[in-house]
Amino acid sequence: MLFERIQIGNITLKNRIVMPAIDLGFCPDGKVNDRFISFYEERARGGAGLIMIGGTAIEEQEVWGGFVSIHDDSYIEGHQKLVTALKKHGAHVGIQLFHAGRYSFAFINGHKIKAPSAIPSPLNRQVPHELTIEEIKEIIKHFGEAALRAKKAGYDVIEVIGSAGYLINQFYSPVTNMRTDEYGGSLENRMRFGLEVIKEIRSQVGKDMVLSIRLSGSDFVPNGNTWVEMAQFAKELEKASLDMINVTGGWHESKIPQIQSEVPLGAYSYLASKVKQVVNIPVVASNRINNPQTAEEILLSGKADMVSIARGFVADSEWALKANNGKAETIRQCIGCMYCFDKLFGDISNDHSVGCAVNPRCGLEQERNITKASKPSQVLVIGAGPAGLEAARVAAIKGHKVTIVEKNDKIGGQWNIAAVPPGKSPFNSLLDYYQNILAELDVEIRLNTCADPELVKNINPDKIIVATGARVSTPPFPIDDKANVVSAWDILEGKPIHGSQVVVIGGGSVGCETALYISKLGTIDADTLHFLTFHQIESDDTLYDLLTKGTYGVTLVEMDKRLARDMGRATRWTVLKQMNTMGINTMTETKVKEITANGVKVQHGNEEMLITADTVVIATGSTPNTELYNELKQMFREVHLVGDAVSPAKVADAIHQGFLVANEL
Repeated sequence: MLFERIQIGNITLKNRIVMPAIDLGFCPDGKVNDRFISFYEERARGGAGLIMIGGTAIEEQEVWGGFVSIHDDSYIEGHQKLVTALKKHGAHVGIQLFHAGRYSFAFINGHKIKAPSAIPSPLNRQVPHELTIEEIKEIIKHFGEAALRAKKAGYDVIEVIGSAGYLINQFYSPVTNMRTDEYGGSLENRMRFGLEVIKEIRSQVGKDMVLSIRLSGSDFVPNGNTWVEMAQFAKELEKASLDMINVTGGWHESKIPQIQSEVPLGAYSYLASKVKQVVNIPVVASNRINNPQTAEEILLSGKADMVSIARGFVADSEWALKANNGKAETIRQCIGCMYCFDKLFGDISNDHSVGCAVNPRCGLEQERNITKASKPSQVLVIGAGPAGLEAARVAAIKGHKVTIVEKNDKIGGQWNIAAVPPGKSPFNSLLDYYQNILAELDVEIRLNTCADPELVKNINPDKIIVATGARVSTPPFPIDDKANVVSAWDILEGKPIHGSQVVVIGGGSVGCETALYISKLGTIDADTLHFLTFHQIESDDTLYDLLTKGTYGVTLVEMDKRLARDMGRATRWTVLKQMNTMGINTMTETKVKEITANGVKVQHGNEEMLITADTVVIATGSTPNTELYNELKQMFREVHLVGDAVSPAKVADAIHQGFLVANEL
């Protein structure tokens, strides 16, 4: 069904794949630019049926954070250029109109934040100005004017954002709307603003323009709207002349993961189904639909008429093209690592714009073209971790003859254990991708082959890329020979745990995720939970205990004040939430003095204590493995070092480094 045509209003899409609106952060002045166009043109070329642009600001003060805008007629020309570029590849193009309300960061430019009620947002901690009736009417008018500009620019679909906790959500939710006038109180009054926005847009653009809303299927905040209220809103929106509803998850401030790797694929498609049951217009399912199989299952089940593929297209611009051409196995899937969010909203980069851990060209489509080498060479890549695999891929695309040697019996290096902690199994898809794409590119992979100078001399390559990774660092404290001490890597590779009490030393991302992994050993899996629930064998309390109480007691010790400081903020909170739920005892600002036969001697403030432990797990970092590189540098003219062998870092650093080095060969 994925590649069947579908009628929406008066337009026919070539397939049922929607690339929904995502803030890219590419437009500092709100104007469409070449970087913005290049990003979307690759996705249009890659087969998306409908591409939604935005969120797009409708007011001048909402031009912040790199959001694109259409608040003024002077912005129309840029949008026309964008629409023309995308339509020549057969895509239909829509625009999402956006007002952040209390989520706005307009205050950084000296503007006041506006919302239904003066209730601050946890995102910006600013108390918003409570809108007057006159100001509400003005915003509704601005939505209509922006829609008319969008029509003039040539867009096929106009959408408003009624999701993620933005302005329309804020009016509809009892959590953020405390008004006592016609825009507050009852359900009917709270939905009035959103309905009036749709009616104003329709009056401006006429009966033939396709109108859509991106709708939260549930707020996922305490005392907020559930799917019941959202379904009621959907029915009224259809009556107000809406043509399509794109159903997503909850608000940005929700404490429920929505797109992280731990979210099962297609998990929130039930929200689209609830809306589809009460309307007669096309409904789009969203969130964690990362592969064609999941997309097809949602369509075939009747939960939705179309699917949103957002980060799927971020990770692989040819997502739809590959799926349609029978090459789904070569799709580079989104792994749910949240690098895109962390780069846009976090502090991992000074350039607050979307990037992708697994796709080094994302957002840099113009600068990072892969061009054919003028003189093909024989390239040897030593090490099949993410950096080496990406380097091999790029070198092969450039026309080089590439050989990878890997000492283990499978590719992936430390990435294999990165996929072991709870919620990280989607990381395995990255290795599936490399296995398939490298086979297609005719890259030779020699497993169970330990590289040394003699082997390299025999191969006699023109160029060498060393991606030998890192090794576990030696802990800076004494260890009793009788103590049972293992590394976090050992545990994640399946080494057994002795006894019942475990102490993990090191509260970075590796330590936290290893502690979480250990805490979940002995809990029930999803299939068992389904079976016990379906047959009503145990009470809800017992089921919860079976999910959250494992075999081992776990204590995590960290010198710093904060745990998982090296983890992106979009993932960190979910890991800490899981650790708390699993009952992991955490001790921060605690220094390890020594490991004894009976446990771990620590100092917390002025107090020294012994934490009893049967097994002690070391997660105190790793050291670059550069010995072979140093030897080869003396023997060969062109030798490059990439990945953790340069400096232990994140997968994004490894993959991007591998790309850049190989693209210069």
